[in-house]
Amino acid sequence: MNEQNEQGMSEIVKMVCRIIEGFIFLFGLYIVMFGHLTPGGGFAGGVILAGVFVLILLSFGKERLNNVISDKAGSFLESFGALVFILGAAAGMLIMNSFFANYTNRLIGSMPFRFLSSGNILIYNIAIGIKVMAELFVVIYFLSVTHILLKKRREK
Repeated sequence: MNEQNEQGMSEIVKMVCRIIEGFIFLFGLYIVMFGHLTPGGGFAGGVILAGVFVLILLSFGKERLNNVISDKAGSFLESFGALVFILGAAAGMLIMNSFFANYTNRLIGSMPFRFLSSGNILIYNIAIGIKVMAELFVVIYFLSVTHILLKKRREK
């Protein structure tokens, strides 16, 4: 494999990536956090957040991506997102005797047209956003590693 493919793309692409990666990440967080009030939600925001990691992988290569997030951290976040989702749903059983019950409105009161107006949906959006981000990151990461290994095998 040549040196440029292992180390990422050109310096112009790397500079543009350094400038926009933070903005894209913030936009993904915004979509996750306000998905219950505006179009978007956990899945759409998670895909945008995973796109940041794909951008870093393509621009800089696997080495910088490992400095940002490792495959083990991605696997942990995926499990953590699923756990938060299930625990949020199961908490309804403890508080209101119904799975997926909207218990947050009961605990903090109803606040129409406010950030917390949706009750549990915000919790579920955050959990799904974390899970989708981590899942897509892990899939792309392992596909890229597999691609590199297969390419090296063909060169031998």
